[in-house]
Amino acid sequence: MLDQRRHAASWFRELRDRIVLAFEALEDRGPGTGMPGRFVVTPTQRGEDGGGGLMSVMRGGRVFEKVGVNWSEVHGTLAPKAQAAMAARGVPGMDTDPRFWASGISLVAHMQNPHAPAVHMNTRMFWTPGAWWFGGGSDLNPCIEYPEDTAHFHQTLRDACAPHGSDYYDRFKAWADEYFFIPHRGRARGVGGIFYDDLNSGDWQADFAFTRDVGAAFLPAFLPLAEARMSQPWDDADRETQLVHRGLYAEYNLVYDRGTRFGLETGHDPDAVLMSLPPLAKWT
Repeated sequence: MLDQRRHAASWFRELRDRIVLAFEALEDRGPGTGMPGRFVVTPTQRGEDGGGGLMSVMRGGRVFEKVGVNWSEVHGTLAPKAQAAMAARGVPGMDTDPRFWASGISLVAHMQNPHAPAVHMNTRMFWTPGAWWFGGGSDLNPCIEYPEDTAHFHQTLRDACAPHGSDYYDRFKAWADEYFFIPHRGRARGVGGIFYDDLNSGDWQADFAFTRDVGAAFLPAFLPLAEARMSQPWDDADRETQLVHRGLYAEYNLVYDRGTRFGLETGHDPDAVLMSLPPLAKWT
C-alpha cells in the first residue's frame, strides 16, 4: 500500500500543477488592463505530526477575485474526536489504532465577474491500518445561474463517470444534492455536481482510475464557463447578488463541510483549511 499511497499523492500534486498553470493562462486572457493574477505558493505543515503540503492562492486577478488550489500529504495519529468519528463511520480498526495517512487536492474559486460561477473541486485518498478509500467530487456555485452552464458542467461529469459504472453519475449526483445542502436555509448552495466518499470497491486500481477521471474532468467542465462569462457586463445589483450568495457558501463551509472539520480537528494549517472562504461576502 505504500507504493499506492505515493502514486496517489504524486497524481494529486500533478493535477494541482496542471490547474494552476491553466488558471494563470486564463488570467493572461482576462479582461482589463491590470496585471494578470498569479498564485502565491506557501508550504504548509501539519502540527506536530507528519506531512504538509502547498497552499496556492491567487487574489485580485482579472478573472479570479480569490482562488485556492491546495495539495497536501499528511500522516500521524488522529485526535480522539476525529478517531471517534471515524470509528462511528465503521472504519475497521479505528477504535483501537488511530494512525492515518491522507493526500488530496482541494480547490475553491471565487470569481470577479458575478456572471461567472464559483466552483469547488477536491479528490483525495485516505488510509488507516485497517482500510483505505477515495473521495471527492466537484460542484458549481453560480450566483446568477445560466441553464446552459449547468448543463455543460453536469454533462462533463456524467461523461467522466460513465466508463466506471452505469450508476456512478446518478448515485454521486444524488449524494452531492444531499451533501451540498444548507439545512438552516432550506436550499442547496449551488447547482450541484457529484460527491462521493468512502469509495472502496476492493479494487484499488479501479477506484483510483475513477478518482483520476473526476479530477481530470474539472478543467473541461469549468474553464469554458469561466472564459465565456469573464467579460460579460455586470452592474451593482449583480455584485450585490454575488456577495449575498457568497454568504451562503461561507455558512456551509464553516458549519457543515466535512473537509473543513477534519482539517481543523487534525491540526492542519488553518489558513490552508479555510482558504475556501470568499474574500468578501454579505448578509442581508
